[in-house]
Amino acid sequence: MQSQNLEDLKYPIGKFSKPENISDEQIHDWITDIDQFPNRLNKIVPYLSSSELNYRYRPEGWTIKQVVHHCADSHMNAFIRFKLCLTEELPTIKTYVESKWAELPDAIEPDISHSLKLLEGLHARWVVLLKSLDAEALAKTYIHPERPQPMNILNTMALYAWHCNHHLAHIKQALEFKES
Repeated sequence: MQSQNLEDLKYPIGKFSKPENISDEQIHDWITDIDQFPNRLNKIVPYLSSSELNYRYRPEGWTIKQVVHHCADSHMNAFIRFKLCLTEELPTIKTYVESKWAELPDAIEPDISHSLKLLEGLHARWVVLLKSLDAEALAKTYIHPERPQPMNILNTMALYAWHCNHHLAHIKQALEFKES
């Protein structure tokens, strides 16, 4: 693992790139990625041993269990951001320090089953919401304090579809490298 470029290890599927022209097919694919994430995760992680859950996807990176718990945290925040955006006029969302959340006792907990269950239920609800959105709703925006421009729901949907695939790639990478 040491010989690989750190940037490649951080972004095994590449960095997120905001799409310019978006088709209905892309929207469908993003919703499918979000919908299938818990199933894809459940095909890999529930069968891992305690030592495997401690594998890291890169030097000084998170362990597999931290990645799973992070996805639950991140996707809960995303779902709430979507709902705020849909129900308020240009809301300013709250940020959080992911790296500090990843060190809290619940994020280093070896039992990932609660985060997996949370992701199943959360994604089921999230997909119902996403499938209901029309063009006007997809264009709604919110303020992210760390971004120079307001973000819209459509681009945020693309970001979270990428986020699902990004962290699945991290888990697969950790299992390939088998390093704690």
